[in-house]
Amino acid sequence: MAAATAAAAGQGWEVEAVRRVGAARELLLSEIHKVIVGQDGVIDQILCAMFCRGHCLMVGVPGLAKTLMVSTIARVLKLTFNRIQFTPDLMPSDITGTDIIEEEQGTGKRAFRFVKGPIFANIVLADEINRTPPKTQAALLEAMQERQVTAGGVKYPLEPPFFVLATQNPIEQEGTYPLPEAQLDRFMFMITIGYPSLEEEREIVRSTTSDIEPQLRPILSGGDILALQGLVRKIPVSDHVAEYAIRLARASRPEDPSAPKFIKEWVSWGAGPRAAQYLVLGAKARAILSGRYTPAVEDVRSVALPVLRHRIFTNFNADSEGVTAERIVERLIAEIKAPGQADYR
Repeated sequence: MAAATAAAAGQGWEVEAVRRVGAARELLLSEIHKVIVGQDGVIDQILCAMFCRGHCLMVGVPGLAKTLMVSTIARVLKLTFNRIQFTPDLMPSDITGTDIIEEEQGTGKRAFRFVKGPIFANIVLADEINRTPPKTQAALLEAMQERQVTAGGVKYPLEPPFFVLATQNPIEQEGTYPLPEAQLDRFMFMITIGYPSLEEEREIVRSTTSDIEPQLRPILSGGDILALQGLVRKIPVSDHVAEYAIRLARASRPEDPSAPKFIKEWVSWGAGPRAAQYLVLGAKARAILSGRYTPAVEDVRSVALPVLRHRIFTNFNADSEGVTAERIVERLIAEIKAPGQADYR
C-alpha cells in the first residue's frame, strides 16, 4: 500500500511538472519574440530536440537570423553559447581544443595544459558545416555522439546540457563537403527555415532599424533543462502511438513488405531504427511543451517531417521526376494509417 501511495505521489509530481513546462513554453516564446519575429514552428522544433538530448541541422538561405535565433534561445535558457564558422582550412583542434606547453614560473618546469576549444559550451552553432573537410566534420560529430573530446589520450567531458545546431546553405554548393548519410543520421531534426511573411518582414525592418535593445529575461536554467530531459524519458507513451512511429519508419524502406508502391519506385534506402526512436521522443517533447502528459498520434505526425526528411534518400527515378524527400515524407504521413487505440487494450 505504501509503495502504491509513493508511486501515485511520484506520478502526481510529474503531471504537475508537465503543466509547468506548458506554462514555461509561453514565457519562453514571449521572451524570444522580443528579438525574433515569427518562426514559432522552428523555435518549437529546436526546443523539442533540446529536451530530447538531440541535435539539429538547419537549412536556410543567408540572412534569416539563424545565429540570432540560437543565441537568443541560449540567453532565455541561461546557457553558454559559442558560434563556430566552418571554413575549408578549419582543423579538428580548432573546434575541440589543443594541448600547449607551459613553463612554471620559478621552477622552469614545462608541462602540457589543455586549452578548451569552442565546442565547450551548452549550445554550439556550427555555421555552414558543409564548408569544412570531412576530418573536421567528424571531430564535431564525435563530440555530438560521445559528448566528450579526446586530446593527448585524455578524455574531456562536455558540460551538460550540450546541444549542437549546424547550418547548411542550400544555394551555394560549390566547394562544399556534403555530410555523409551516416553522419546525417546523427541529427535528430533537419529544420528548414524559409522567408518571413510580408507582415513579419515589416515588423523585422521596424524593430531592427531602431536603437531599442530588448532586455531578455532568463526563463529556464541548465539544471531545469536536464530535469526536462529526464521528464521526457519518464512520461508514458501508448502502444498504438509507438506502433505508428515504427510503421512510419519501416514504411520508408523500399525492401520492407509494408512499404507503399511509391517508396519502392522513388527511394533507394529509407530511415533506420533511430528514426522511430526520435519520432517517439519528439512526440513526447511536443506533448510536454503543450502541457500534456502523454503524446498522441498527431504529435508523431507533427515531428515526422523534420525527423525523416534527411533519412530518406531518393533514387534516379525520383530525381528525374523532381520528387523530393520532403514530398515523399508528406505522402507517407498521408497514406500510413495509425493503428486503432482499441487494438492495444
